[in-house]
Amino acid sequence: QVQLVESGGGLVQAGGSLRLSCVASGRTFSNYAMGWFRQAPGKEREFVATISWSGAATYYADSVEGRFTISRDNAKSTVYLLMDRLEPDDTAVYYCAAAGRYRGGSDRGSYYEYWGQGTQVTVSS
Repeated sequence: QVQLVESGGGLVQAGGSLRLSCVASGRTFSNYAMGWFRQAPGKEREFVATISWSGAATYYADSVEGRFTISRDNAKSTVYLLMDRLEPDDTAVYYCAAAGRYRGGSDRGSYYEYWGQGTQVTVSS
């Protein structure tokens, strides 16, 4: 089992920045690709970003490309999501997830075995 705990969410004005963190425990962190997903009220969960087990490969949703940056520190068992130039449409609960079978990363939520509880991000206009 892998336990994931997100933090760093909050209320921010449009154009501002936030950095989300997700700390993993329970298994060897570097065995897993990590991903960030989000779910806005009344909408389905959507992919945001993913990073391979080593951190060498990253991939982003078109809607956040150039504004968000995913990174990881395997020594700290932590994955980060730096969010710049936030927009009201970025308002959502953000979840981190771990994928052991697809260590290169994926934009498919079904490929992730473990999920955190989520952290709320609210962007005011």
